[in-house]
Amino acid sequence: MTDPDTKANLHRYLREARAALLGKLDGLSEYDVRRPLVPTGTNLLGLVKHVASVTAGYFGEVFDRPFPEPVAGLAEDAEPNADMWAAADESRDDVVGLWHRVWAHADATIEALPIDAPGSVRWWGDAPVTLHLVLVHMLAELNRHAGHADIVRELLDGQVGWRRPGDNMVEGDEAWWAAYREKLEATARGFA
Repeated sequence: MTDPDTKANLHRYLREARAALLGKLDGLSEYDVRRPLVPTGTNLLGLVKHVASVTAGYFGEVFDRPFPEPVAGLAEDAEPNADMWAAADESRDDVVGLWHRVWAHADATIEALPIDAPGSVRWWGDAPVTLHLVLVHMLAELNRHAGHADIVRELLDGQVGWRRPGDNMVEGDEAWWAAYREKLEATARGFA
């Protein structure tokens, strides 16, 4: 038996996490949202596109409520990592638009189904699941990628914050942050 507020609470946290991930694009150029800053190519717009793709699958196909558009990462013949970057013919508006449409579809699924609604995850070997399990899984997935976005955004322009740059960080100027980082580095060197 689940608490009657469980679905509403999980849904609220999903909404907050998706706002946080999308907020990482704020104020950046088309170039910067696409820049791969680590060897695996992780980039902000790709993270948004990826989460949109997996959301379409988990809140669509899994509950026999397919998302009505083709989604890059879900096609059987998709190029590896097709959902992890925006192709030259995909603008930020295209990807963010997909994000909004996928999440509207996901919200409709969440609202329509009871927390114990059954589903089946094909890419888990047709594993039986419930809406509760998918909500928890997607909350973990979304927050994992929001954390990636935090690091990528900091690498791009030094901006940090929960939903948007500066919204929950300790106030400090560059000298304060440099001294703080040096303190951490000195501690780490003690374990080298």
